[in-house]
Amino acid sequence: MNAAGTGIDWLRMGASMLLVLGLLAAMFWMLKRMKSMQLKHKGPASLEVLETISVGPRQKMALVRVGPHQVLVGMTATQFTALGSWDAPPLAQETLREN
Repeated sequence: MNAAGTGIDWLRMGASMLLVLGLLAAMFWMLKRMKSMQLKHKGPASLEVLETISVGPRQKMALVRVGPHQVLVGMTATQFTALGSWDAPPLAQETLREN
């Protein structure tokens, strides 16, 4: 009877492993599908990070284009602060449209 018990244990363990692998595959498929749904974007991007620079261990500054405007943003671990805003120069707007 001991041999039959170990056979059933192996069968249970194999079935559990197949169940876990099946659930993992289903989750990866669902994440891939959700990501492809998020990437579908119509029209030109209205927000673009033009450049970032690190100014400290957990501090950065970023130049962000929002439509026809540029915004300089200071970033720390806990907050974002708009440091300045201005219209993008006409030459920069033309080169951004070409890309």
